[in-house]
This record gives sequence, C-alpha cells and structure tokens, in this order.
Amino acid sequence: MASFTFTKNFSKAMKQLYFILILSLIFSCKKAENKSENSDSKSEMNSTEVKNDRPEILMKIAKAHGFENWSDIDELKYSFNVDRGGNVFTRGWEWQPKIEKVSMTTADTTLTYNLNKVDSTLQRTDQAFINDKYWLLFPFQLVWDDNFDTEIKNEVEAPISEKKLTEVSINYKNEAGYTPGDTYKIYIDDQNIIREWSYIPSGKQEPAMSTTWEDYETFKGLKIAKTHQNPDKTFKLYFTDISAK
Repeated sequence: MASFTFTKNFSKAMKQLYFILILSLIFSCKKAENKSENSDSKSEMNSTEVKNDRPEILMKIAKAHGFENWSDIDELKYSFNVDRGGNVFTRGWEWQPKIEKVSMTTADTTLTYNLNKVDSTLQRTDQAFINDKYWLLFPFQLVWDDNFDTEIKNEVEAPISEKKLTEVSINYKNEAGYTPGDTYKIYIDDQNIIREWSYIPSGKQEPAMSTTWEDYETFKGLKIAKTHQNPDKTFKLYFTDISAK
C-alpha cells in the first residue's frame, strides 16, 4: 500500500500542477478519471518493457540517448522545474525503476508510492510522474510505449531553428492512457538526437507548443536534455539535481 503525507496546501499545489501540465504532456483529466480504477492501464503507462515491434528509427533514437545503459540504473533522481515569466514551479523525484518505487517532493508535499499500485487517490501524482518522466526520457518512451502510430518525414523544417531535420510523429491512439489522441512531433539530427519537438492536442491540427531540446548532459550513460524553451523564451522547462546510480 502506498504511504503518503499531505499538507493543507496540497490542493493548491495540485491546481498549480495542472496549469503546468496543460502546457506539457498530461492533458486528459476526463479520460484519466474514467480509467481511475483500471490498474492495467496504469501499468501500461508506467511500463519500462521494450516493445519489439517498433519502427527501427525509434530504437536508434533511444540508443542515441543512452538506452542501452538503462538496465544498469537502480535509482534516478531529478528536479522538474517550470519557469514562466519568473514564476518557478519545482517538484523533485526519486525513482527506483527496478522495484517500481517513486517518491515525489514539492514545497508542500512528500509522497511515496508503487507504480503497480496506482488507485484514484494517487492518480494526480501519477499523472505528474508520467508527465515529468516523458520530458526527461521521451526517447526511451519510444520503445516502452505501444499505444501510438508513427510517421517519418525527412528534410522537414524544424519549428524553432528552421533547420532541415527528420520529423518523427508519434500519434497516440484515442484509447491510450492519460494522453488519448495527442500527437508529438520530434525533430532529430543525423545522430538521432532530439533537437526540438511540438505538441498537438487531440483533435487539433496546429501545435499548442514547440520547445527546444538542449543543454544535453550524460548521467551514467543516459544522455539527457536538461533544458526546453519555447521560441520567445517565455516558457522554460528545465531539470536540476539529476543523479543516477
């Protein structure tokens, strides 16, 4: 059973969280509520099993970001930060993937749970974990997830740098977990490193947000982009306090 401690400000913190997530990768609260008792759905979203039927380019992207070293990781710690016009939101994570244990820390909250035991009381925290993990390790999600279709285009003008890069579209299916029907377009260089991406909400044609993937650093073989910014730099999402062992 998950153990957790709430403060009176938890509800306020979660409201702040949702405003941030709406600009990030968790957009489907209604869908998640419908699945709140479906533990199988949660397990699939938190799965780190490799799916072998992926297009070859997805594994190349994952490997370019150090995926072959993932099996050696016992613990990954990081702080997820969002800066909008000087207003900074931060939450910290400690993840032990081999035993599926996660701990979240904010200014007001400390909570620990098991990824295989997500019930309705942990739903919002699990959404936050999935969101932040996708920003941190999206190259690995390309081989962990099995609920999307892929489209590949060469020599596409990237939305921010306007460089000609390979565009890989990840189109999540309508019944898929916390992000039904959403599309993510990633832009990779000739080394299969992600340099930019765009998010397109379900039912829309145009991106709601595009950001950079920059400030790469390697942690125990994991190549992580520590900084993501929109074109006018009014939105900055960045990771600090990263450690792996």
